Amino acid sequence: MNTEHDWITTRVTANMVRGFLDLEPTAHGLLPHRLPARARRQIPDDQLAVAEAQPSGVRLVFRTRATVIELDTLPTKRVYQGFPAPADGVYDLLVDGALATQATVPGGNVRTVTDMVTQTSELREGPAGTARFTGLPARDKDVEIWLPHTEITELIALRTDAPVDTAPDNGRRVWLHHGSSISHGSNAAHPSATWPALTATRSGVELVNLGFGGSALLDPFTARAMRDTPADLISLKIGINIVNTDAMRLRAFTSAVHGFLDTIREGHPTTPLLVVSALLCPVQEDTPGPLALDGQTLRFKATGDPAERAAGRLTLNVIRDELARIVEERTADDPDLHYLDGRDLYGEADYAEFPLPDEVHPDPAGHRRIAENFVRIAFGDGGPFAAKSA
Repeated sequence: MNTEHDWITTRVTANMVRGFLDLEPTAHGLLPHRLPARARRQIPDDQLAVAEAQPSGVRLVFRTRATVIELDTLPTKRVYQGFPAPADGVYDLLVDGALATQATVPGGNVRTVTDMVTQTSELREGPAGTARFTGLPARDKDVEIWLPHTEITELIALRTDAPVDTAPDNGRRVWLHHGSSISHGSNAAHPSATWPALTATRSGVELVNLGFGGSALLDPFTARAMRDTPADLISLKIGINIVNTDAMRLRAFTSAVHGFLDTIREGHPTTPLLVVSALLCPVQEDTPGPLALDGQTLRFKATGDPAERAAGRLTLNVIRDELARIVEERTADDPDLHYLDGRDLYGEADYAEFPLPDEVHPDPAGHRRIAENFVRIAFGDGGPFAAKSA
């Protein structure tokens, strides 16, 4: 830590953090979670347990005149044995809604996945570190620090060279979104550049992002968490993980979708609710899963037999047709329920312009395109999330 300033230490509390569903006290500080404790006790695998603790969309928000800010954290980084270690996670600092500067925290814990199928891993503990931001404007300003979207982050201490105040209520609508690794932010360049984060910033809403890498599987505990979370707008991106894990057949899928929607409606009976099918993913459009990763090319391929679609095996096109049918059927009693074909967010023309590097996940430019289309379709005039005139 640099000692040239008269530092003010501010304890990180819940009223400074947004985009989380639970803050777990740890030996070091606070660990943000994107599922509540009750749901976490029901998680059946390490993949979701890790994904929900990675703070995609979670940010510290406060008001200050500080020109230098330091945030002590203990990151837990995830590496895969035999593959290059990822770069340190990025912390984005926004001033009055615009990205001003970035930082990283080296070191920390390292969890090495030794088996990609079973997700067996080994943890090596490491030291905490500091994200340091300098050169900020010397005026009253709203500050947001977006935490690394794919790096578990324990919050330890916040230091500034000027007092910190609670940010005022901005009156923005809360957008609650659930989806897969693309919503989580896979391949996004930094945390405020995932497509949900870009959408929220451009649309002037408060994001609660329940995008979980590999784990958008219509889990009932996720539906209950959404039911119990205050929200003005809700979206569900359904399909890709169910196909690429080969998790269920058409009969079970239809019932699970109805159950998921029923649960959310118990807590949000008239909230605008948008069901979004999968983005274009050529390897899974008409070929069932499961997916397999080619270790040489780092590209995914579907391994199922398209002939088994007649027996209820799922592909993205099968799921899109069924989601459209389900939503159309339910709208007779639920006029606030809407459907969006994911190919309207990222389709053939987008794939030609911004190919999927691993055949499943978009690159940073792809995230920007998805956000642009979602803002236009969902939040634009006549869209299901359009602001209503007073």
